[in-house]
Amino acid sequence: MFNWIGWLATAVFASSYFCKRPKTLVSVQAVAALLWIGYGILIRAVPVVAANLIVALMAIYSTWGRDAGTE
Repeated sequence: MFNWIGWLATAVFASSYFCKRPKTLVSVQAVAALLWIGYGILIRAVPVVAANLIVALMAIYSTWGRDAGTE
């Protein structure tokens, strides 16, 4: 029933490799991780949620926290 969210997350993550700018790549990967978190919550898979929470936080930090305003 919720498999489409997992497939969407996979497609978003895979499409990130077509991004030319590193900041865009990481931003798209953060969106994919957020989709995976939603999917993990829906299927009650704590490891999926935990792993992707770490990925999303690291992506957000590396994009907007550490080097804000630089490319």
